[in-house]
Amino acid sequence: MGERIAARPAIGVLTGTGLGDILEAMEDVVSVEYRDIPHFPVSTVVGHRGRFLCGKMAGRAVLAMQGRFHYYEGYGMQEITLPIRMMQLLGVKTLIVTNASGGINPVFQPGDIMLIVDHINLTGSNPLIGPNVDEWGPRFPDMSQVYNPTLMTMAEEAGARNGNRLQRGVYAGLCGPSLETRAEIRFLRTIGADAVGLSTIPEVIAASHGGMAILALSVITNMHLPDNPSPCHVDQIIVTARGAAPHVRSIIEMVIERLPREAPSS
Repeated sequence: MGERIAARPAIGVLTGTGLGDILEAMEDVVSVEYRDIPHFPVSTVVGHRGRFLCGKMAGRAVLAMQGRFHYYEGYGMQEITLPIRMMQLLGVKTLIVTNASGGINPVFQPGDIMLIVDHINLTGSNPLIGPNVDEWGPRFPDMSQVYNPTLMTMAEEAGARNGNRLQRGVYAGLCGPSLETRAEIRFLRTIGADAVGLSTIPEVIAASHGGMAILALSVITNMHLPDNPSPCHVDQIIVTARGAAPHVRSIIEMVIERLPREAPSS
């Protein structure tokens, strides 16, 4: 894929369920379908377009994933994180990740945008299991500050400029595909989770291992209230995510505009 990219991007963007339209405003785009890349996974889930876009956002070169892969699709952790390693090898230093998640914090509402400030890995696996590639990162990477404080501040300021107050919270990642029981939601609240989803953590671990500065934005698409349960349907999740997509895109563009030419320090 590298031979099709004119300018090596330092910024990567990964879009989650229902959020692929964030990338429609990119300029000078070169598009590569996942299925056209040898040995590459393909997206099998509704709401994930399944292609790389290389172009410009806010005047900066960006390599973007329009759709991701999930553990529940049957892919291994190394397959899920293969695009992150490709970004790393192509020179990406800052990664902006988006997803759709279920709200656990009772003050949240569908359509809220949550800054992920920390995560809880409950997938039962880790993309760093196996031999370590020392050129990619250390054997035992520190995970005490995965999400970049400077980027989070920039995102909050960008949201405020558009009248969008971002929530802050801890994201719990499960393997899925079954959604959570009421007892599981109570457990997640007890251990400090504010939202729950079925993605993101593998990519973030790999990106952190690779030394990237990470910003993660989660759209709260539905609420998990164990004492007042309501069935959750993927169609409604996608509708809510798409409704928030313009706000997420605006925040990402404003952050990219302010990014220094070097990755922000923590």
